[in-house]
Formats: sequence, structure tokens, C-alpha cells
Amino acid sequence: MLPAISKSHAWFAGVVFSVACSGEAVPFPGDLVDDLGQAVALEGPAQRVVSLSPAITELLFAIGAGDRVVGRTQWGDYPAAVSDVPSVGDGLKPNVELVAAQRPDVVGFYASSSNAQAIERLTALGIASFSLRLDSLASVISAARFLGRLTGQSVAGDRFADAFAASLDSARAAPRAASGPRVVLLSWDNPPIVIGGASFLSELVVLGGGRNVFDDIAQPSATVAIETIAERNPDAFVSFTDEIPAFARRPEWQTIDAVREARFALVTGSEFSYPSPRALEAVARLRIALERVIR
Repeated sequence: MLPAISKSHAWFAGVVFSVACSGEAVPFPGDLVDDLGQAVALEGPAQRVVSLSPAITELLFAIGAGDRVVGRTQWGDYPAAVSDVPSVGDGLKPNVELVAAQRPDVVGFYASSSNAQAIERLTALGIASFSLRLDSLASVISAARFLGRLTGQSVAGDRFADAFAASLDSARAAPRAASGPRVVLLSWDNPPIVIGGASFLSELVVLGGGRNVFDDIAQPSATVAIETIAERNPDAFVSFTDEIPAFARRPEWQTIDAVREARFALVTGSEFSYPSPRALEAVARLRIALERVIR
């Protein structure tokens, strides 16, 4: 039901705007623990944040703390104001010297063991860090609360989190067809890597009225055989490109009806790269893309 989702999204967007403009602050709490179980070593609210996760960057802007962001990963492109923030390169295994040159109070990472060495080097330089695992739509809620406390904007962070949670609840309760389109979300073709049930992308499909045929995979993604995809016989592929991918012309893929008949729902944009406040917008776009290929 696209109209219901769109209305919910418009309401949530209004809440985000009011949160970002509220400017309310509360005393800094001293017991912040990140998603790796590490305490954040700050004596007061973070004033200068280098964010090495586009999801963290977007959330900081959404809760009205965008002016605290003094460095970002090259992959961060939303909101538009992010373009004014200096890029410090990649988010995984970052250039520590370039990060430190921004004189941050704290550096935000995606929670990954790949960043352990960078975190150790920053600690040695006296720079605090935190790691958040933003993989699901629910993680947007918890991350917003965390970032609100980190920046002394708990009121704004909690207000955003409550609004996002209510918006998701509304979308989940919206009526949808009993048997929606069965789709494969393909992130790579050689070897085939599909999105599993632990990814927020699978959640977007469900909210859009469909079903991920690989939702039984308990990881965000997994490598599978073309034959396995053919056995599950999806109604369509979701591809994160702006044109039908080249693999669709290869003979080994022609055993799959959806490939042979070019049933590809094409969606692009960073809202499909990580869980974000734009989740409901992504749901609406995905549903429209699927409607175009499944009639």
C-alpha cells in the first residue's frame, strides 16, 4: 500500500526536520558503551567527530549534530551538507594520520574486527573511538539514542528514535498481499552473492510486500550456486544498478526464468547501502521498481 507508506514517510520526515532544528542538549553521561562492548573514553559531549561510517554520518545530521562532523568517509553522500565535510578516505582500515589531522574528540567506526588496529593507534594518540553495528532497521533506533548521548543531544536522539520506531511499526502494520513477489537480492554475480535474512535489505523487501527467497540464510549475505537460485525460481531479481547487469546475458544464467525474461527491479542510492532514516523512502522505491517488472 504505497500511499500509506508515503504518508508515514512524510510524517517521519517532518519529525526529523524538527529534531534537527531543536538544539536541545542534556548533560553528558559517562557510561557510554558501544556495540563492541567498549566504554567510550570522553569527559564531555563530543564536539568534533570523524565518522568512518556513512550510516553514522547520516544519523548525526538527522539528530541535529551534523555540525559536529569534521571528517567523513569518501562513501558518505547524504545529506547534501556532507559534501562540505572533509573526506578522510576509506572507512575500513582508514588512514589514521589523515583522521588524526582533523583533531577529533572521537572517531566513529562500523563495528568490525578490521578496524582493531586503527582503533589501537588512535587510542595511543589519545583519541577516543566508538563502534556501531548498523545492519538492521532496529539498529538505526539504538544508534540514534547512542549518538544523542555521545553529542549531548539525548533529547533529540531519543525523539528521533521514537519517531523512527513508530514509523516502522506503522509500515509493518500496513496491509499487504498474502503472496507478494519472491525476489533475489543479488550483490555480486561471480561468484553469486545473495542477500540473506539478516540484512536490512531483506527487511525492506518484506515492508514492500515481497519475500526474499534467501531469507532462510542467517547472515547478511552468502555465496550460492546459480543452480540454487534456479531451484528457488524467483519472480524477479533486485539489482542495485541503473541498468540490467551484464551477467544476465551470459548463457549459464539463462536457466532462471526471471533472468531470461529480464525481470530486474533496478534501484540505486545510498539508502540501499546501509540502514538509514530513509528506509521508508527506500521501501516505496523498491515497491515501484518491482511493480514495473511483475505484472
